Amino acid sequence: MQSVIFHLVLPGTIVVVTMMFLLWLVYLRTNNASFVDPGWAFGLSLLAITYAALGPGYLWRKWILAGMVTLWGVRLGTHLLLRIVGQPEEGRYQELRRQWKSHIPLKFFAFFEFQALLDVFLSIPFLLAALNPIPVMSGFEYAGIAIWLVSVCGEALADAQLSAFKRDSSSHGKVCHRGLWNYSRHPNYFFEWLVWIAWALFALASPYGWLAILCPLLMFYLLFRVTGIPATEAQSLRSKGEAYREYQQTTSAFFPWFKKSPPLTGSAQ
Repeated sequence: MQSVIFHLVLPGTIVVVTMMFLLWLVYLRTNNASFVDPGWAFGLSLLAITYAALGPGYLWRKWILAGMVTLWGVRLGTHLLLRIVGQPEEGRYQELRRQWKSHIPLKFFAFFEFQALLDVFLSIPFLLAALNPIPVMSGFEYAGIAIWLVSVCGEALADAQLSAFKRDSSSHGKVCHRGLWNYSRHPNYFFEWLVWIAWALFALASPYGWLAILCPLLMFYLLFRVTGIPATEAQSLRSKGEAYREYQQTTSAFFPWFKKSPPLTGSAQ
């Protein structure tokens, strides 16, 4: 079994590491590190396809999951790519430049390749499904498919609502309250996390499927503490100031929920 896993993970790792190296070269040419974001999404799709093509598992299971990951990854990656091309580098990466100060290209190389290795770790559910030879789909897998459908539709809707808001010239400097963004400050992150719940649930039907639970746990930590909400909100506060601070006070950070009343000025906190 260890040999089989090695012969799946090794080519998958080579594929995503190579892809991120090419995107780093694009960064050197354009001076825009934002290309790492669509690369992260496309990398997961490439890993799922690689595991499905090389894995010894049940044909329908591994290709159904690979199809789910590919549809999600291509949609998200394309959305991010279209948002980047022809636009200035995102504020998050401009802030990293200011913090790093020196050896910036080399540090971004490490950052790009770290995203590749993160993809490999997060591909655990795809790997487990590609190894599972049981020729019958389980209730866990059907439940995972159902949650995935809801998640992908929700994430696409949140992205579409924010894109429409940004295209509106009258919205410059304002905060988006449209649709799902009225109930969560980060509905796109919420539904993205729900995607990982779906894939972990799908993988529970496979041997050692409990390992897949590590992926939504890690994603939750990253979104809440590292590259997701903290960086995004810091940039929003820099660009929108008091309007975003009020949005923080009235709107749920992650899980969609009803609005809260803003605190009274000068009241005890």
